[in-house]
Amino acid sequence: MPTDPKTLARELMAAYAGRQPIAIPPSARDEGLDLATAYAVDAELTRLRRAAGRTTVGRKVGFANKAMWRVLKLETLVWSHMYDDTVQYSKGGVATLEVARMYAPKVEPEIVFKLKRPLDGEAEPAAVLDAIEWLAVGFEIIDCVFPDWKFQPADFVAAFGLHAALVVGEPRTVTAAMIPALVDELPRFKLRLMKNGVLVEEGSGKNSLRSPALCLAELAAAIARQPGAEPLGAGELVSSGTLTASHAIAPSETWRAEVEGLYLPALALRITV
Repeated sequence: MPTDPKTLARELMAAYAGRQPIAIPPSARDEGLDLATAYAVDAELTRLRRAAGRTTVGRKVGFANKAMWRVLKLETLVWSHMYDDTVQYSKGGVATLEVARMYAPKVEPEIVFKLKRPLDGEAEPAAVLDAIEWLAVGFEIIDCVFPDWKFQPADFVAAFGLHAALVVGEPRTVTAAMIPALVDELPRFKLRLMKNGVLVEEGSGKNSLRSPALCLAELAAAIARQPGAEPLGAGELVSSGTLTASHAIAPSETWRAEVEGLYLPALALRITV
């Protein structure tokens, strides 16, 4: 029997709300789960959340790495929606996040963009950046109810894109004069991810499809090719793919992202119960 998107959406929503694991990911069940159905699940989750009074505020990206596409037999990256109650902004580059409601949270440092107009098929970084109002360092918090974090891309899409929260650092407005330098800096900048003052990992802009700007262009193109998907619009936020591996987080920790080679303020995140 084919997977019913409405039934699966309610199962996943209940699992996250109750912090209960799902023993067998949908893709591993007899009926299976393909990406088209997974996006139908995401659409149903979006409908349910909007019906409950929530607002979609942007998209988050998954699998922004072409080497993974070959392994997972993907043709492009995947995405899911973010909401007004899952996105928060830091104050002075510092934020606090409660994780008691989460099942197995991890942190990923990313570049966050805010669109000032839709992306109309632009593929070149300069044209993409011309559509950007601002950019910032962000922490994408992901959460997984599948055992041992084992899942396929379709499971990822259907499970809210694993999106639990996005914490946005101090934004930097993009002006036309800045764009040539940003085109050069975004693939090259370095990011240091620290926990309690100790370096955990170093990342780079190239880890997000060779440049976060290129990742944003790929996202817009992928959404445009997905039947029935809402196109990226003005005012949306995009969390453009992790710059390091994801790392488990726990209460009493402080995580910090510092950027070199791209003028963006550092972001510190305190984890609480």
